[in-house]
Amino acid sequence: MIKKILINFKRYWFLMTQLILRDFKVKYKRSVLGVIWSLLYPILMMTVMAIVFSQMFRFKVEGINYLVYLMTGIIMFNYFSEASHAAMTSVVDNFLLINKVYIPKYIFPLAKCIFVGINFLLTLIPWLGVIALSYAGLGEYTCHFNINYLLLPYVFLCLFLFTVGVGLFLSCVSVFLRDVFYIYGIVTTIWNYLTPVFYSIEILPTKLQYLMRFNPLYQFLNTTRTIVVYEQTPSLATLGMLGFLGLAAVAIGSIVFKKNQDKFIYYV
Repeated sequence: MIKKILINFKRYWFLMTQLILRDFKVKYKRSVLGVIWSLLYPILMMTVMAIVFSQMFRFKVEGINYLVYLMTGIIMFNYFSEASHAAMTSVVDNFLLINKVYIPKYIFPLAKCIFVGINFLLTLIPWLGVIALSYAGLGEYTCHFNINYLLLPYVFLCLFLFTVGVGLFLSCVSVFLRDVFYIYGIVTTIWNYLTPVFYSIEILPTKLQYLMRFNPLYQFLNTTRTIVVYEQTPSLATLGMLGFLGLAAVAIGSIVFKKNQDKFIYYV
């Protein structure tokens, strides 16, 4: 099965790149700044949320740079949210193409996750810039670049795999149940507040802190913050958990998608 997927991936690579380029053209069509918005958006969002939560609601995490803490949560959760939403609608949005020619249908949600992933990589530039500016006094504490940063590509890859798995599952379910489009919007809003994007897990009651560990996105955010904000090395068990979450999500999403993809033509 893996060999077949790799062969199809190579065969339809050109189509996938065209889908990704199309998404870029559509997203930034008639935009003066274009792709620069991928750099400005996380900075503007961080600025607004920093003012709201640190000044108005007085949120603060003792002993660390709250700006870096906050921006880490924003860009990682936003990637998952945006990519999974885009992947969810990808099959339905391309029903005309699916009905005309044979194309491996998993290409559509995968292309969406890659497209949003490219934007995510661009947002890492201002994120690293904020970390670098902490040396110049941006924020109360300094975040030091360290050897553990070499683990970040692995963490981001695991997050990508987890997102692809969720995207495959949602894109399949949404073909048969369009209500998912609206339900998932509510789910991600709730998920956002249940994930410590802008607050520390320490402010929660002990029981909720324990339950938080079953939140996959908490694991990804916490591991990244362990490296960047707390300047510590994640345990092998934690790194293994991230790999398990990514591979398990892809496996479940792929199985559900493959089992039902032949029925798509009757519903799209």
